[in-house]
Amino acid sequence: MDRTPTDRTTTQVEVARFQQLQAGLAEQFRRVFPDDAAPRTVLILPSLSLDQEVMARISGVTHYEERMLCLLMLLRLPRTRVIYVTSEPLSDAIVDYYLHLLPGIPHEHARRRLTLLCCHDGAARPLTEKILARPRLVARLQEAIPDRDSAHITCFNVSGLERSLAVRLGIPIYGCDPDLLSFGSKSGSREIFREAGLLIPDGFENLADPLAIAEALTELKGRNPELGRAVVKLNEGFSGEGNAIFRFDEAPRGRALAAWVRQRLPRLAFEARDMSWKIFEAKIGEMGAIVESFVEGGDKQSPSAQYRVDPLGRIDVISTHDQVTGGDSGQIFLGCRFPADAAYRLEIQAQGMKAAEVLQRRGVLGRFGVDFISVPLAGPGAGPGAEPGAGPGAEPGGGWRHYALEVNLRKGGTTHPYQMLQFLTDGAYDPVTGLYHSGAGRPCFYFASDNLEAAHYSGLTPDDLIEIAVENGLHFHGATQQGVVFHLIGALSEYGKIGVLCVAETPDDAERLYQKTIAVLDREGRRFATV
Repeated sequence: MDRTPTDRTTTQVEVARFQQLQAGLAEQFRRVFPDDAAPRTVLILPSLSLDQEVMARISGVTHYEERMLCLLMLLRLPRTRVIYVTSEPLSDAIVDYYLHLLPGIPHEHARRRLTLLCCHDGAARPLTEKILARPRLVARLQEAIPDRDSAHITCFNVSGLERSLAVRLGIPIYGCDPDLLSFGSKSGSREIFREAGLLIPDGFENLADPLAIAEALTELKGRNPELGRAVVKLNEGFSGEGNAIFRFDEAPRGRALAAWVRQRLPRLAFEARDMSWKIFEAKIGEMGAIVESFVEGGDKQSPSAQYRVDPLGRIDVISTHDQVTGGDSGQIFLGCRFPADAAYRLEIQAQGMKAAEVLQRRGVLGRFGVDFISVPLAGPGAGPGAEPGAGPGAEPGGGWRHYALEVNLRKGGTTHPYQMLQFLTDGAYDPVTGLYHSGAGRPCFYFASDNLEAAHYSGLTPDDLIEIAVENGLHFHGATQQGVVFHLIGALSEYGKIGVLCVAETPDDAERLYQKTIAVLDREGRRFATV
């Protein structure tokens, strides 16, 4: 019977086989990756193999499998085959939208090399779990891979599910071994940052129950009597959805504080919509949590830096971004600006590299990001929350103080816009300046969002969106290498939600293009809604 391995012996065999497959990725990386004309097969697996109860709080999350459609641009390589698997069928209009962005490749030639498969299953389960439950679909995947020595899987994140599928198919994953995923948890991130000598907010990790969280909150307030807020984070939270704020308003001093904290703990202010203390408490028991001082500051920023460890063990700096955040306390990821602000982008890059070097030594492979909170040194929030004993060199020079917050051992909200930029412009990032130039030498900046959402967008189909984009000039111009690219198109009609990437030659122009896009969608959405 074909099934997912569950017993201890089979799992040990699976892990050993996976390690063998991963060991062969280095040779494939030397032989196939540098040659654009080499035959290869890339299986794109956009499964969000994360906690589904937390994920369910994200509007339109079932369509987040579309965020990796930027990788259809791999079809610009003339002998590359791409397999893309989804939970439910993709609209032909969405697929055609991406294929028509391919530079220099006829649509039909690319389409012949693209295999689209789906589970016809919209249940709130990870895509990879659905695939493994369908032996015939696994067999079709095997048949679609002509040469396993020139094939690999690319995933949103790698869990034990993806490892099982890789072993079934006999091909490696260009991504992190799931046995190392603890380094990307909230607790693991703090441990990595300590080893790297980075500044982190004062706090506690590896908390397993509400009592431990209450004790940590009490200790934080005792250390810093002026502390106004702390944040409780689920270890496996995603895009801020697993975070909650604890307020110390009117907190008593002395011995009464501990009882007061325990009584107030169920009143946490949750970032995720519809989250409750009952659900949150259960998640603490399942995955653990951390408590940190909330870094205050009116001018604080949320930059991040992205890196890649390749199969030969080399670390590449990929990019920096300023994350655009929202929610009641500004912890929900909404979008990003590329690159991060000139005032601190190279500092962020250098600080993140310290963590990247630790992760590389621990055996991490593939893409990952390091998130920070940055405050001006003279700003109101520059002081509170520093981790005692963070080590020499923790504060970089210049006018900002950077607190390392978390490692994301997966692709994230900054990955797909940057990959699309690369595919469309054939350019490169310069780690010396922190800037990106297209293949033609033009500077490129962008503003991107996964969360352009409005009730009056609901009912607009993919065909409607494309018609609106064409009529209003909201498309990417190959000649100028500027313009607009949409994603999450499948979420538009049901959820009124769309993603957008706006590329221009200056940061201000990119944001103006974003505002123009909103204005057009607002006008057209309301016009159709009133017909």
